[in-house]
Amino acid sequence: MIRRHVMGLAAGLLLGLAPAIGVAQAEPRDLLIFAAASLKTALDEAAASWVKETGKPAPKISYAASNALARQLEQGAPADLFLSADLDWMDYAADKNLIKPETRVTLLANRIALIAPSDSTATIVLAPGLDLSAALAGGKLAMGNVDSVPAGKYGKAALEKLGGWDKVKDKVAQADNVRAALLLVSRGEAPLGIVYTTDAAADPKVKVLATFPEDSHPPILYPVAVTRDSTHSDALGFLTYLRGAGPRAAFEKQGFTVLNKAANAS
Repeated sequence: MIRRHVMGLAAGLLLGLAPAIGVAQAEPRDLLIFAAASLKTALDEAAASWVKETGKPAPKISYAASNALARQLEQGAPADLFLSADLDWMDYAADKNLIKPETRVTLLANRIALIAPSDSTATIVLAPGLDLSAALAGGKLAMGNVDSVPAGKYGKAALEKLGGWDKVKDKVAQADNVRAALLLVSRGEAPLGIVYTTDAAADPKVKVLATFPEDSHPPILYPVAVTRDSTHSDALGFLTYLRGAGPRAAFEKQGFTVLNKAANAS
């Protein structure tokens, strides 16, 4: 008798809690975006504009190297959008069935540059026969990891094309992402670095010594896609917004070339 009374009481409590539990489960989590570190300044501004224009909650944006983000997706991280700094890592995500391929678009293009601290007096011409040894003066060349980080791969390709890689390959400080490489130069811990021109524009403590010729490395393109497991109602909407006129000014102000200018344009 007592047992039936206890079980009935427990069932009543569960029934009483059911509406509250249902409400909690119905609340959507924040839109989560995985984005290449080089996008931070412009994408933060674009996201703020989206919130202002739509009244929707601000998305959470996780910035890191594209390779690290792709690996996190592979391990089951619950991101809704993936913005990569090169095609290879988006292809990797596609090959692993981590994105919805019908949503994939190439959003932006970028350039890489040789940078130095803002008070540097170095003068360097990026041409065949390049030798950065003298300008390094025993210091390090800051770059993203040349085997995995897109900016590092582009930088190594450009140095190889110009004949300068073998002269500096033992003097490279390889960072986990391009913003970390930028910080090494910004703090004066490295006399030279290779980053995207958009990164250099985001930090007043560095200056661009020269921009690498576009034919010295593969095209620098930024694809974006909704992830395979995303069910967030705003995922595709935010991707579409990024392709429109609203964020264009933020991307172009930072130095990106917008490749979807016609989307949502009048």
